[in-house]
Amino acid sequence: MKDLVSIITPCYNSAEFIEETIQSVLNQTYENWEWLITDDLSKDNTVEIIRKYNDPRIKLQVLEKNGGAGNARNNSLERAQGRYIAFLDSDDYWYPEYLETMTDYMQEHNAELVYCNYSRCDEQLQPILKDFMADKVVTFSNLLKTCRLAPVSTMYDTKRVGKFLFPVKSKREDHVMWLNLLKVIPEGIPVKKTLAKYRMRENSVSRKKKNIIKDQYLVYKDFMGFSTLKSLYYTANWALNGFMKYSKIFN
Repeated sequence: MKDLVSIITPCYNSAEFIEETIQSVLNQTYENWEWLITDDLSKDNTVEIIRKYNDPRIKLQVLEKNGGAGNARNNSLERAQGRYIAFLDSDDYWYPEYLETMTDYMQEHNAELVYCNYSRCDEQLQPILKDFMADKVVTFSNLLKTCRLAPVSTMYDTKRVGKFLFPVKSKREDHVMWLNLLKVIPEGIPVKKTLAKYRMRENSVSRKKKNIIKDQYLVYKDFMGFSTLKSLYYTANWALNGFMKYSKIFN
């Protein structure tokens, strides 16, 4: 029997998009999964929509207090029973072969972490930038300068590396978690196929630029324990690489 995959999803006021996300999971060719959805006290009808789906693999928990995406992801991770951990935000989308391709690749290449190409789309899931390409082996060193790993496109093996929780006091919690993981494994391997769609929403936390430089600086200063000068160096590299990452216009 194939190994169980635990899908980790935080959600908050996701009613507009959650059904497309749910359908993308139900359409997976790899069927041995559990889906740990943690609702962060949504004010819309997100929870009602999720509860319409009568599939025992979908395991919803509604928090009593809003605690942010990192806290919601941790709630799901703590409940997860699968060997493989996959991440899917409540407004993103997987192609039907995502789980099968990623798990097969991990087994074939004896990998501890893999990541794939993904399409960068508008709110209607139409491409607006060129696909993000998984074209490099990811290490702790190069992940400091740019975050090539996105939740929608990354999977790791808990049997090999254990579980890694997200810091709840960082607005750049994804990057901190990936860095902590890459401290203990040598590399993440690229799967050079487009298997997911990332929805670039203008009002999402990750798209708000006002404080993002400061938040990224704190990744290095507070969470990696780097000196001020070293933190500024990596923040500058991250900003430059981020500009290049999001300037590749779709045509």
